[in-house]
Amino acid sequence: MIDQNTANKAREMLGELEEKVKLITFTQEIECTYCRQNNDLARDFSDLSDKIIHEVYDFQKDREMVDRYHIDKIPALAVVSETKDYGIRFYGIPSGYEFTSLLEAVRLISTRDHGLSSETIDRVSSLKKDVHIQVFVTPTCPYCPRAVVTAHKLALVSEHIRSDMVEAIEFPHLTQKFNVMGVPRSVFNDRDYIEGAVPEKLFVDKIVEIGR
Repeated sequence: MIDQNTANKAREMLGELEEKVKLITFTQEIECTYCRQNNDLARDFSDLSDKIIHEVYDFQKDREMVDRYHIDKIPALAVVSETKDYGIRFYGIPSGYEFTSLLEAVRLISTRDHGLSSETIDRVSSLKKDVHIQVFVTPTCPYCPRAVVTAHKLALVSEHIRSDMVEAIEFPHLTQKFNVMGVPRSVFNDRDYIEGAVPEKLFVDKIVEIGR
């Protein structure tokens, strides 16, 4: 699933990892078109560093793990540390440009070097309500990783925020439900949205508006 040139570049970036990270895939053998590819990608990705652990669970049989990680559709990939779940998820294969988002999620959880401004940290620390972000993407969208990475960073620093990458083509019912006509489209708590890869401040403005 990962060509040699991409693997070499990924290994260089993953050399910066500090703490171990788990890639947890949720799959099933039938009625899941992309589950096998998603699981293969996570397996191959974990082979790039001894600090990455790959675990696999069946969406139908392993209900305890499905409930623990709040997985509601497949293929799914939860990126967590050995000690904490920050609510960072990938629904659909993180391929194409979204491979960068997966790399960044692993680095983010391992190093916790988020690079967010102090103003952003102060603002999201005041959240009173939970905010669920779904960033709809396609593998060929060069602007989508920016929105995904921003959402994942915010999930890292606030227990009130969950962040999902959702591959629009693989989940057409959600694409239709949220009227996704272009990507990236970030949906907040199933009702509000932002179009495009906007600056950090605009992203935070929307989160604070919903979660205050």
